Amino acid sequence: MADLPIAAVVRIAKKNGAERVGSDAATALVEKAEEYIATLTKEANRLALHAGRKTIKEEDVKMAVENA
Repeated sequence: MADLPIAAVVRIAKKNGAERVGSDAATALVEKAEEYIATLTKEANRLALHAGRKTIKEEDVKMAVENA
């Protein structure tokens, strides 16, 4: 079961030019978004731990995006 709300993902797709989003496409977008967030979080967490912190900061996320 997805944690991200499908409606929010559809809203993002529409704000970025999609006129309509099929239910199968919306589900696929949610799955891929969750996979990307999980990967990004793992890398950001690794960077935070390397810096001696338990808390992920904005700088960790930005660096994780660059490393992805």
